[in-house]
Amino acid sequence: MPSTNRNRRTSTRKLRVSTTGAGTRGTSQPQGYTTAPTRRNLRTKARRRKPARGSAVKGAQNRLRNFRQASILAVAITGFILLMFAPSEAGLAQENGPDSVAVVEEVAVEELVPGDTASEVVTQNGSTKEAAEEAIGALQGLWESFIFNLPKILIALATLVLAWLLVRMLRAILQRTIGKWQSSSAIISLVSIAVWLLAVGVALSVVAGDIRALVGSFGLIGLALSWSLQTPIESFTGWLMNSYQGYYRVGDRIRVGEVFGDVYRIDFLTTTVWEIGAPYQPGFVRAEQPTGRLVTFPNNEVLTGTVINLTGDFPYVWDELDVGVANESDVPLAMEVLESVALGLLGDYMKTPAASYSQLLQRAGLDDAVPDKPQVFVSMDESWTNVTIRYLVGARERRKWKSELTLRITNELSKPEYVGKIIPVYPRQQVQFISPDGIPTKASPRNDSES
Repeated sequence: MPSTNRNRRTSTRKLRVSTTGAGTRGTSQPQGYTTAPTRRNLRTKARRRKPARGSAVKGAQNRLRNFRQASILAVAITGFILLMFAPSEAGLAQENGPDSVAVVEEVAVEELVPGDTASEVVTQNGSTKEAAEEAIGALQGLWESFIFNLPKILIALATLVLAWLLVRMLRAILQRTIGKWQSSSAIISLVSIAVWLLAVGVALSVVAGDIRALVGSFGLIGLALSWSLQTPIESFTGWLMNSYQGYYRVGDRIRVGEVFGDVYRIDFLTTTVWEIGAPYQPGFVRAEQPTGRLVTFPNNEVLTGTVINLTGDFPYVWDELDVGVANESDVPLAMEVLESVALGLLGDYMKTPAASYSQLLQRAGLDDAVPDKPQVFVSMDESWTNVTIRYLVGARERRKWKSELTLRITNELSKPEYVGKIIPVYPRQQVQFISPDGIPTKASPRNDSES
């Protein structure tokens, strides 16, 4: 609100007119004022008069308050619309416009005065007409500004429509040319994002009319977003790295942090997997089989955590089965029997994956001596001997092959020719007596006569 109007209102309130005598209303005025009835003289007379009733004053004050609130709301909405469609005209109106609050106060004060003076009524009507003409003029200016900026808005909308058509066409072309490449989805997504960003920038530039202000605004917005959206930005970076490096794809069985499962969907910010149970993973299933639950984690885990892919370039894993036998057993015979059982089950199955594994290691410059049949190893435990069978199976078939191998070994060791030679493990307890000197000693037979 301009300061000149505020000063004018204040001086009007402080104006006093001397009276000629008690009980009479004088009309004398200070020196320098003319006797012609002016708007200021009428307001001065109105301020000198006191209202007859307090209820009339209170009602007028309520009407004044409601009118001021409505006026402020109308001015705010009109200013917002002007800033959207005609910023130059909005700034001009803000600099040269009248003091609306002062006008409201003047009109409200005049309403407090009884309508006994014809000139006051004429002045009030004139002010109302002026306010109405100003409001109509503002609406007309707003409409003219909208009509003036309508071609810019239509050009911006046409730019967005062309961008949509261009994105669809580029998607189809890229899908045909690089659709078989592993990173094709990432390339297509980045091209679509780039086209949309360019189209939005062009559209805003056409509407704003000044590309420098637009670039500066984008810079400030980018700076603010970089501070407030650090995790989404890291997740988007993780998606980019995974798209080009290929840490995991849809369908791979992975373990990222505490999440273990088959990849179901990869988005810009998150990855969703079908959860897989495991002995170290709390859940309903304690083996590497689906639990039926979907788990979503942010892609920034690719940057901050460890990614374990069980089926990336090679969908097979090494698995082991421990068979415990007593120390009194014929361990070489047990090794021979277990190797024979494993060879009969997995001998032919391991040849193809072992050859593929050997080729991968050879290309990487690692030791490519990969056995193409199950192997048997021996290790000591607390009070028995472990015979371990090592074999190569599919990552999603570990439980099936281990269950089948366990069943065949149990049936083989229960045959009569191995009874007494391959002794199964059983719980053992051993009691040892120690003499007062700390030397192990044998237990003496109990003498009932001494008890």
